[in-house]
Amino acid sequence: MIRLATDVGGTFTDLVGYDEKSGKVFTSKSLTTPQDQSIGVLDVIDRAESASGLDTDKVRFFAHGGTTVINAITERKGVRTALVTTEGFRDVLEIGRGNRPDLYNLQFHSPEPFIPRKLRAEVRERVGADGRVIEPLNEDDVREAARLFVKEGVEAVAVIFLHSYAHPEHEKRCAALLRELMPDVTVCASHEISRQWREYERTNTVALNAYVQPIIQRYFANLEKALAAKGVYSAYYAMLSNGGVATFSQAVASPLTLVESGPSGGAAGAARIGAILGEKDVLYLDVGGTTAKCTLIRDGKPNLDAEYKLEWARTFPGYPVQVPVVDIVEIGSGGGSIAWIDAAGGLRVGPKSAGSSPGPACYGLGGTEPTVTDAKVAIGLLNPAAFAEGAMTLDVELARQAITRLAGPLGLSVDGAAQAIIDVAESNMINALKLVTVQRGHDPRDLALIVSGGAGPMLGARLGRELNAKSIIIPPHSGIFSAWGMLAAHPRADIRKTWFSPLVPSSLGELARLFADMEGEALSYFELDDKEGVAFSYGVEMRYHGQEHSVSARFSPSMQLADFAEAFHLAHETAYSFRLPDARIEVTNLHLQAEIAGNVIDCPPIDNDGRTVARARKGERNVYFGNDGGWKLCAVYDRNGLPCGERLSGPLLVEEPTTTTLVHAGQVLEVTDRGIMVITEEVR
Repeated sequence: MIRLATDVGGTFTDLVGYDEKSGKVFTSKSLTTPQDQSIGVLDVIDRAESASGLDTDKVRFFAHGGTTVINAITERKGVRTALVTTEGFRDVLEIGRGNRPDLYNLQFHSPEPFIPRKLRAEVRERVGADGRVIEPLNEDDVREAARLFVKEGVEAVAVIFLHSYAHPEHEKRCAALLRELMPDVTVCASHEISRQWREYERTNTVALNAYVQPIIQRYFANLEKALAAKGVYSAYYAMLSNGGVATFSQAVASPLTLVESGPSGGAAGAARIGAILGEKDVLYLDVGGTTAKCTLIRDGKPNLDAEYKLEWARTFPGYPVQVPVVDIVEIGSGGGSIAWIDAAGGLRVGPKSAGSSPGPACYGLGGTEPTVTDAKVAIGLLNPAAFAEGAMTLDVELARQAITRLAGPLGLSVDGAAQAIIDVAESNMINALKLVTVQRGHDPRDLALIVSGGAGPMLGARLGRELNAKSIIIPPHSGIFSAWGMLAAHPRADIRKTWFSPLVPSSLGELARLFADMEGEALSYFELDDKEGVAFSYGVEMRYHGQEHSVSARFSPSMQLADFAEAFHLAHETAYSFRLPDARIEVTNLHLQAEIAGNVIDCPPIDNDGRTVARARKGERNVYFGNDGGWKLCAVYDRNGLPCGERLSGPLLVEEPTTTTLVHAGQVLEVTDRGIMVITEEVR
């Protein structure tokens, strides 16, 4: 049986296959096809068949992650969507939280809603915060809204009523009526996506879910058809933003859960690598062609962001969504990120990317603007003849020509400008890594840094040194690691619901009862009759009386009240650096994680017979290190030939089909018996 995964990124589409019987791994990489991402998926399968002997007849598990949802949202290419809401709440999407993140910018405008005002209809109904019906649903208003939407050519409708998290019956009836009146239009209600309080966040969540639902529905239908024509008959799974997988049909019901589909695959893989190495707490960085993404793995699991915001920036509030998303900080600083000079004469890198077409200048496909990849080619980090498994030959001269355009205005040589581009990109990544560690109460010195992506291993050793991480880990197949991580993910469900209560002795029994009900919902989601093989974990969001926001603490049905209160105090102290031991504690939200254990990809022990350092050595290459020594001659090794247990001192380069790893002077590289590369500072 072969388990197969594909990851569609902004520049490349990656594939990893794993034969559970033999342990053989199949890999492939091809350029992403933005006009139809399924074409790139079939291309990468074709390459795997011809290059590594993949037999699609043996595929019994297929996992897919990609950028379909996030692209539709960021590029504003979703369908024409309407909204039905409680009378008086038509403008919640525009009012938002009423705050202004860029405090002194008097020209600030709130984020533009994805649903225009003329397509937001109000209906008469009202439910109280306690779930009590105040005014019944007026079905004539729903019918009037349906007539308007048909006239306007709407393709999707979102339904959101006030306090429906406490009493969803009005939403259920409204959605059923709309589906009856508009059979060709997709309809989703907020309680189907989120049962948490906060009206603006719930409204934005269901609006965005409706906005992309027909697109992902069509995409998965076309992909299934194309895979079947290719001979890939298996269970089809989508990589979710929570670090788990779900069937295509489950994902279509709630497509917003795919918003960070690709990056969460890498997080699942990082947790797996950490488990293999005995590292429960790791920092993960993935540097691809378009972006760099980082997240923290605590106690063997990726952290989830309870307040995830799409397109958030320091001066822009973004679009909050109430779906479980791995706590990822993402910046526009990848291999294809374009370097440019701002109005003040400063060098910037990203967020604009050259993408896969035309791509960096060195691709020779028409790109002329300098990118991070061009800089790496210019200073010798990349072997021009062995890029992307040899799929293309990079043009060093075109890369240097592109960088020359910046070198003059900066007053630098071409070599100096190339190194400056990399320095700026690394600085952006350091800031992102500190956001998920230092600024959230975690010390990087206690963490191993796992680095992946086509561009990551070239930068990881220096980033780890800057952070004082205890080690830098380069996993196998690191250039296509998000796809590898999808084969390390389990089917998973995250169920959240709002429940208000002071934390008193009777709360613990009620919490246990509520979680038991949520376990039943999870089993229904998985279509299972009993709990066998399902692992549950419980989180409770709490706050001190008088606070607005909550922090999450782990819960166990066997906990005593004092122990549970201490768990909250500790979580609050980690997040905010203080605790209030005498203050009253309030429960706000419950979170159940349910996961089905099963076979996942492994790193089998490598066969060390015949592996020697001498045989692995491919030659030497000059690499420019800027102020750290200028041009230096570095030994170049083939990763697939390095023996385990040997310690190699930098500077050196290690090449593999999908990426290159740079080890600096003063650092030591060692390969474990599972083929995982570990870089540490040399002890003096």
